[in-house]
Amino acid sequence: MKIKFPVIGGVGEAQANALQAHKCYVEAIKRGMKKRLRETSNTEDSNKRGKDTIPNPEPDKETPATVQPLEELLTIELTPGDPGNVTKIGSKMAENVQNQVVNCLRRNKDIFAWTLEDLEGIDPCVIMHHLNLKPSVRPVKQKKRHFESAKDKIIQEEVTKLLSAGHINEIQFLE
Repeated sequence: MKIKFPVIGGVGEAQANALQAHKCYVEAIKRGMKKRLRETSNTEDSNKRGKDTIPNPEPDKETPATVQPLEELLTIELTPGDPGNVTKIGSKMAENVQNQVVNCLRRNKDIFAWTLEDLEGIDPCVIMHHLNLKPSVRPVKQKKRHFESAKDKIIQEEVTKLLSAGHINEIQFLE
């Protein structure tokens, strides 16, 4: 994914890299662990704590790689009384900072896309997903994937939502 944003004298671009983001996350966990180890070694009950109480940032081969938050998250209703418009923020902020963040989010809740229909009207100059394809290479038809009926129904519902919102469109290739 690539996002474009205005900068002085032109347009800036930022491109996402999932592998680099994961490496950055693991590094942040490791640094957090080292800091916690230093803090716990300075306390009187450091013998009770240690590496066993701090999660391992490198997942075992037996467990899947999942991203876990570094702290407990608070669920905030941006429109009080509307459980559909919620977001989460960190719980370790100072109370005044937390109040400022919540107030800022509530003031600007109209910029969030709560449904697919809310995404209409975003200029492709701002953000657009594209596939890097070589024009000289002929497309290859992939075999049809078969899913169990429950998953097939969910997939069909999602595709219908995206089609009705105008985010995707069906194309036909000659065989």
